[in-house]
Amino acid sequence: MKNHEPSLSDRLGAAAKSRRTQLEQARAKAPSNDPGFVERQAARRAAGIAREARAAERKAAKLAEQARKAEEKAAEEREREIALVAEQEAREAEVAEQAAREIDLKAERKAARDAKYAARKARQK
Repeated sequence: MKNHEPSLSDRLGAAAKSRRTQLEQARAKAPSNDPGFVERQAARRAAGIAREARAAERKAAKLAEQARKAEEKAAEEREREIALVAEQEAREAEVAEQAAREIDLKAERKAARDAKYAARKARQK
């Protein structure tokens, strides 16, 4: 027997036959032929929708928590500002009271000094 070398047409025919065979095998194994395929796809879709719903719920909860924290922080800031204003007013009232006491003390000293001078003048006459 002679060594048989396949010609170009033989090789092309074998390649085409191989492609057809692979295509037929792929069609036979296609998931659309499987009876449970549609059910599995529906279950996957439902799981995906549920996953997205849970993610949206977590995001909404996170946003609500951030809003609550921001609100608390703003309330604390307002309270702090009110306390600072009250403290400042108390200091100003204390300073005003101290100034009033100082003025009264100066007036008392002046009155005492005037009385002393008047008594001295009265003794000299």
